[in-house]
Amino acid sequence: MRLHRNLCFAVIDGLTLIFNEDKYADKVIQQLLKRDKRWGARDRAFVAETTYDIVRWKRLYAEIAEVKEPFDRDNLWRIFAVWATLRGIKLPDWKYFENTPTRKIKGRFDELSKIRKYKESIPDWLDELGEKELGKAVWTKEIAALNEQADVILRVNTLKTTKEKLQSELFDLDIETEFIKDYPHALKLKERANVFTTEAFQNGLFEVQDASSQLVAEFLNVQPGMRVVDACAGAGGKALHLASLMENKGQIIAMDIYDNKLKELKRRAKRNGAHNIEPRHIDSTKVIKKLYDKADRVLIDAPCSGLGILRRNPDAKWKLQPEFLENIKKTQQEILQQYSRMVKPSGQMVYATCSILPSENKKQVETFLTSEMGKDFTFVKDKSILSHKTGYDGFYMALLEKKIK
Repeated sequence: MRLHRNLCFAVIDGLTLIFNEDKYADKVIQQLLKRDKRWGARDRAFVAETTYDIVRWKRLYAEIAEVKEPFDRDNLWRIFAVWATLRGIKLPDWKYFENTPTRKIKGRFDELSKIRKYKESIPDWLDELGEKELGKAVWTKEIAALNEQADVILRVNTLKTTKEKLQSELFDLDIETEFIKDYPHALKLKERANVFTTEAFQNGLFEVQDASSQLVAEFLNVQPGMRVVDACAGAGGKALHLASLMENKGQIIAMDIYDNKLKELKRRAKRNGAHNIEPRHIDSTKVIKKLYDKADRVLIDAPCSGLGILRRNPDAKWKLQPEFLENIKKTQQEILQQYSRMVKPSGQMVYATCSILPSENKKQVETFLTSEMGKDFTFVKDKSILSHKTGYDGFYMALLEKKIK
């Protein structure tokens, strides 16, 4: 591989924003890719994948390069040189790469790879927490899996097409996909491709949604004609899935505290042909109180640490702080206490997170069930999904049923 100056500069500029100005990696990369209209698919892939790679392995590469944060541009070029050397890419004779100690880099890599927090490039506190909550053996496997690049998984919109039809339509565009056993609406791309520019996407035939995330809506046991509340809907990935499972019949009330996310959901619902979704902005507790005891099903896709989706958000491990985790656990319990009141007797509720930590998952459900509000519910089943076992995102979901008094 030959390194091109303008592409490498784009990566360095992106890393400056992500590491020094605390910008979100996905937003930075979106901006970078608009930088030069002449870039082809390979150039764009280089910029996106190299930036993500260096974000993912920041701690390891910085340690090898012997640089500390905040990184100046020279530091970032040293980190870039480590990335290229470890990939066997020949460094051009640019001033940034003068005196790069290639042999020393490989030696340091071998040495640091014996220590998990460097090998997997994670903060000390997170490494300790993961081992404490999951045990040494499971955490070691899980964090390794969460550092792998995520596959691109599509969820077929059954309101508009079938899995077979979509597969053949994409095949005609040279996008090859495969079915995944036990994931009825999923298609996995054999090679990465920009599916958002396809007519099939613009016509709402599919959404991009990880395989684990696709299990959540199914866990809720919805039927056409029900009244369903998606209480933390965000931009609506799961609400759209619920709409297709309900065949557009019944009512889905998609709620969120962020109005801008609900606007995005509206746009997506229109594209998907999902007509039974009604967005409601939670601007006061009244919005929830109006629905007490009225919903057949409630989905609580709770805010969480996001540790299960590190493969697609590698910068989250640097942004996450121990105090955020403590606060989010309080929020999760408050949401469970409050939103569970919308379930009607004999109705069901799913509590879900994209976290792998038992303290955000099983323990939250146990705490809820022993509380005053939780005494009205019975535990039906739960599912913990770990990345190293499935190859997809880490997730948790628990199904609870409200008793008839």
